[in-house]
Amino acid sequence: MMKKRKLGIIGGSGLYKIEGFEKTKWKKIKTTWGLPSDEILTAKFEKEEICFIPRHARGHKINPSNINFRANIDALKQLGVTDIISVSAVGSLKEDLEPGKFVIVDQFIDRTFARAKTFFDEEIVAHVSMANPTSPSLSDCCEAALNKLNIKNKKGGTYVVMEGPQFSTLAESNLYRLWNADVIGMTNMPEAKLAREAEIRYCTVAMVTDYDCWHPEHDEVDVAMVIKTLKQNASNAQNMIKEVIKNYKNFPADKDPANDCLNTAIITDAKLRTKKTTKKLQHIAGRVLNKNNAN
Repeated sequence: MMKKRKLGIIGGSGLYKIEGFEKTKWKKIKTTWGLPSDEILTAKFEKEEICFIPRHARGHKINPSNINFRANIDALKQLGVTDIISVSAVGSLKEDLEPGKFVIVDQFIDRTFARAKTFFDEEIVAHVSMANPTSPSLSDCCEAALNKLNIKNKKGGTYVVMEGPQFSTLAESNLYRLWNADVIGMTNMPEAKLAREAEIRYCTVAMVTDYDCWHPEHDEVDVAMVIKTLKQNASNAQNMIKEVIKNYKNFPADKDPANDCLNTAIITDAKLRTKKTTKKLQHIAGRVLNKNNAN
């Protein structure tokens, strides 16, 4: 039987708060991985409890490489989050994905190299499947919300995650286009991988702000260009989130790839798991680890 669902929102560039909610409270959450990007906003909307965290912190103080992704996911898991909508600003690698359009991502190419990418980095080893890294039910829900609001969108697309914080070179941008990728950004990896390890259903809604630097008829991307489009996208993103909150439980998630994925992922012999490491992973993998007595 599936446990009670609870939605978490991770806000990217331009989305540092959400308006129109009730019983709002910013909570400081401690994790074994350090502090999250910011306090987590707990709130109610249409009688649904939700959690929200600004990925870069309020005021945009944390660059992509320095985000404590593990702490962010652990904190949301502590608060009972079962489903995550990740809202992210991206550059477009396709002519038909113009600034202002939303892309419901279903695949990633991880080009990051300076980030901790797993919770299972000490004594306990786990290998989760990332073949299908996003949640079909959440994707369907986001598509329905965007269509209802008449917001231009594309369902399905590959997101190249670069390290940053610098934007792409022209050679890199053209290379990613040869790979048939759709959008490029700096934040959804290892976020999606960590959400999967935490058995949290995950969906990325990518807000296009620019054409990166490949398009001959558009200026190369700069911060001023991104901010201008972000302001236009932020309102649409908040309206989409409210629609998703009202309806996501109507989209069945019983066959989601994140569900109970740790059942077959942990390879380390149970006899070798220490109490220290089991405690460290309690919020993430306690459901599985507690089935066996630690040493």
